Amino acid sequence: QVQVVESGGGLVRAGASLRLSCAASGRTLSSHSAAWFRQAPGEEREFVAAISWNGGTTYYADFVKGRFTISRDNSKNTKYLQMNNLKPEDTAVYYCAVSMAGHTGSRRYEYDYWGQGTQVTVSS
Repeated sequence: QVQVVESGGGLVRAGASLRLSCAASGRTLSSHSAAWFRQAPGEEREFVAAISWNGGTTYYADFVKGRFTISRDNSKNTKYLQMNNLKPEDTAVYYCAVSMAGHTGSRRYEYDYWGQGTQVTVSS
């Protein structure tokens, strides 16, 4: 089993920055990929960004390109989401997901393990 824990959320003003962290533990593979999703109240969970473990390739949803950056530190088994120039519409619970098969797509079913989420609230 794999445990995934997110941290770093909070309440900020529009234009501020936050860095989310995702720690994975348990029987992970060094080659596993990871992604960030988010879900606002009354909305479907949507893809934000993904990163491949082997090649360092990254993928982003259109609405965060140029503002968010996904990265990793494999020595710490930790993934990050740097969020800059936050907007009120970024308000959501942000989830970290892990794919043991190395998937990096935007579909929820591609990922095997999920964290409990961390709340990001952006005020205008």
